[in-house]
Amino acid sequence: MSLRTVLFVVVGAILLAGSAWAHHNMTAIFDFNDRVMLSGTLTKVDWRNPHIELVVDAKSGDQVQSWSLEGPPPSFFRARDINRSDVEAALGKTITAEASRARDHSRSGLLRVKQLPMTHPIKGDST
Repeated sequence: MSLRTVLFVVVGAILLAGSAWAHHNMTAIFDFNDRVMLSGTLTKVDWRNPHIELVVDAKSGDQVQSWSLEGPPPSFFRARDINRSDVEAALGKTITAEASRARDHSRSGLLRVKQLPMTHPIKGDST
């Protein structure tokens, strides 16, 4: 084997290992038994792989708390005939969401179920 081939294989293995490490274990970050229900304004949609992110400004008493919710990948929604523009149409409107809260008790969670205005519930998978 030539030095060039060995270098190519080593660099490829390092890149693959890095991308595998970057994808996190959901149970290490989110507590599946600690669920929160949120109702608030959808303020941001980040539609990209490996997981979409929704930001919801939810009222808690007299305060508004900004929650970051991690959802399944875009392909999960596309398989259910829901595209980016469907979700972005809810920007600035009230949505309801159920999420598994982050283990560090920050205002972030793993999206379980969300209800967009004028739609049916969309259930997320637990992986």
